[in-house]
Amino acid sequence: MRLIINLALVALVAVLIYALYDSIREPIAFKDVKETREQIVQEKLTRIRIAQEAYRDITGVFAPSFDTLAMVLNTGNFTIINVNGDPDDPNFTGQVTYETILRPAKDSMLNKLGVKDFASLAMVPFGNGAKFEMEALEIEYQGTKVPVVQVGTPYATFMGDFASLKFSKYDQKYDPSNPLKFGNLNSPNLAGNW
Repeated sequence: MRLIINLALVALVAVLIYALYDSIREPIAFKDVKETREQIVQEKLTRIRIAQEAYRDITGVFAPSFDTLAMVLNTGNFTIINVNGDPDDPNFTGQVTYETILRPAKDSMLNKLGVKDFASLAMVPFGNGAKFEMEALEIEYQGTKVPVVQVGTPYATFMGDFASLKFSKYDQKYDPSNPLKFGNLNSPNLAGNW
């Protein structure tokens, strides 16, 4: 009888130790996964923002879709204007000349973004094939038409097993339906919300 009681107590202690371990492990695992995945998604969004700025330099507006973004960056050119002479120098007596050079965007942008092709920008890391949401418009802002863009994805897309509101008990600001994004459709702002 005493052996049975001892075995029952050992089993109970083992269950309590496991429960304690599990209650500590889950918030640590959530925090680690959230921080790691957030950082990787933020880095990808930063690359997309750089690509969108390059697209705007070429076209004057932002890309409304990843297909359009990839097409223009693959085929478009940056316009570079070289000024020979100084038009603002009153002592300059020579003739000011302007030289326009077209440089393919693809050559510099693939390397700058660290990607093999522009289509890969659309994919959300850890998203199991999900793509970032992108919207671009032209709005009236302080009496002027300006291009605006917003690109992002909800946390639920890349948080995997932690894509549930129940994990907000470990981070009160965490809501898997909130997006991680940059840009704003109501003002010309390309800042990220991170």
